[in-house]
Amino acid sequence: MTLLLVALAGGLGAALRFGVDGEIRARVPRHLPVSTIVVNVTGSAVLGALAAAHVQGLLPATVYVAAATGFCGGYTTFSTSMFETVRLAQAGAYRLAVGNAALTLVLAVAAAAVGYGVVSAVG
Repeated sequence: MTLLLVALAGGLGAALRFGVDGEIRARVPRHLPVSTIVVNVTGSAVLGALAAAHVQGLLPATVYVAAATGFCGGYTTFSTSMFETVRLAQAGAYRLAVGNAALTLVLAVAAAAVGYGVVSAVG
């Protein structure tokens, strides 16, 4: 049953990522892969919040696994982020490549910490 929930939640996360990515790409000039950064940062915040809720006993293990592994795993995309960094470097945009990797890492870690902290403080 857990595997099915992970698969369903993963599909929902991937579908949401597709929608968010498309909406941002339609509105933001494409110098930096902003849509991928947004998806990874917001997904990290959600994962941090889910982890805190689980640690506090607010989420059953099955729900946590489905939401964290399934939804967040389907929604976020580390591989795309790294590929976009490589593409920037291949195009000679070395500063943008380093900036993309650093910005993604710093913001995603901060977002996970904020998500965890908010739920810990409220829960």
